[in-house]
Amino acid sequence: MTPTSQNGKILAHLKAGKTITPLEALDLCGSLRLGARIFELKADGHPIEKELIEVSPGVRVAQYHYTFEGAEEEGVGW
Repeated sequence: MTPTSQNGKILAHLKAGKTITPLEALDLCGSLRLGARIFELKADGHPIEKELIEVSPGVRVAQYHYTFEGAEEEGVGW
């Protein structure tokens, strides 16, 4: 994975301690399929978790964040 790939940009964003939603991923790297990119990153061993957030009444979207506790124990991505 290169730092300029969609996965690389998303991973760097998450490792910076930020969260990401599908709309933010579209703006950050042009990804229309954030869930698929997260699936690939998790398959590589990155501890990423999802939370559903309400963006307006009755509308929820996925928001992802990197779990640093698991990364330190497993030595993933460092």
